Amino acid sequence: NTLAPAIVGASLRVLELLTESTQLRDQLEENTKYFREKMTAAGFDIAPGEHPIVPVMLYDAKLAQDFAAKMLDEGIYVVGFYYPVVPQGKARIRVQLSAAHTRTQLDKALAAFQKVGRALGTLKDEAAAAAAPTGPQVVENTP
Repeated sequence: NTLAPAIVGASLRVLELLTESTQLRDQLEENTKYFREKMTAAGFDIAPGEHPIVPVMLYDAKLAQDFAAKMLDEGIYVVGFYYPVVPQGKARIRVQLSAAHTRTQLDKALAAFQKVGRALGTLKDEAAAAAAPTGPQVVENTP
């Protein structure tokens, strides 16, 4: 089967965009590295990797649901994944980073994660969490 002309055209345009600039890819990589490092320093169990989809391991389905709900109360939308989406005992919060996230937005999310993590007792090292920089506190509720 041959590809539809629209698919070929869109694919060619994507390749053109990718060769014009690496700015968005570089920004995504920077955001991912920053978020993963800060979350680990705060005492969260982050599945290893460099991918911008960041699994925050909680291991308990109810905890993942409660954590996601409390994050939404803080103005941060994250998704809790648990069985049957992931294996039993591997519940997690899934964070999807993008190049469009600003440092202020990332810092707001990090502060919310630490607040909720402390409230629910999910941080691996409370001393590390207390010492971890959280950036400026942002009071606006951004979608």
